Amino acid sequence: MNLSWLILLPTIFLVAAAQAPQPGGFIHMDGQSFPPADPREKAEWTFARFHYDLGSQYGRFGFERWAADYPKADRQFIPGVRRLTRLDARSTEQVVDANSDDLFDWPWIYIEDPGGWRLNESQAARLRQYLLRGGFLMADDSHGDYEWQVLSQGMRMIFPDRQIEDLPNDDEIFHAVYDLDDRVQIPGTRYIWGRRWPVGPDEAMPKWRAIRDDKGRVMVAICHNSDVGDAWEWADSPEYPEHEASVAYRLGVNYIIYGMTH
Repeated sequence: MNLSWLILLPTIFLVAAAQAPQPGGFIHMDGQSFPPADPREKAEWTFARFHYDLGSQYGRFGFERWAADYPKADRQFIPGVRRLTRLDARSTEQVVDANSDDLFDWPWIYIEDPGGWRLNESQAARLRQYLLRGGFLMADDSHGDYEWQVLSQGMRMIFPDRQIEDLPNDDEIFHAVYDLDDRVQIPGTRYIWGRRWPVGPDEAMPKWRAIRDDKGRVMVAICHNSDVGDAWEWADSPEYPEHEASVAYRLGVNYIIYGMTH
């Protein structure tokens, strides 16, 4: 898949500090407003990004990790969905707050960096109800044993009695549109342009994991030790590896089509 067409897309950079979502599903960040181009636009699928509270272990000066790569990753991935599928995709993303029943309006939800999230009982119960009703959750960009512990603690609050499993190559989700037997580790830019990838042995192996419902449907798909959102965000950069960007787009398309049809 040639992603050179993405170079034409405008570059919108993420700043470090983010405020809470505003009515209409967008946020203000350091004086910049990122509203949907048409908040009333009707579509089959919308990139819905989950806004969660930051765990206290990161201190009050931690940036809003749920908004990493926002909004460029979201808005750069959407044209790919439009081009690679026949899905009617909304032109811009929707921010969905953990405390809002607006969650039930969006059949597919993306969570960035759940290795830093914190859920309360009410939020966990809302997510549990959402998923059991047929919703789909893609969790991305957690790394290492510590972040896995934080992520899985939240998942246990949502589903105390359901196991997180490793997905085999022949699972249907990896063949919904593209055959993804080659699921390489998808690096974040901090590892490409900064630290060596991977940093430690607990980050060395990508993990593709899931939680299923009673009928075997994947409700939660987890990309651990990979940063799919960064690949969406930087697919227009000649410095980001093309193969990993292509896998990231195909993986995202598979998760969307699976989530919308199961």
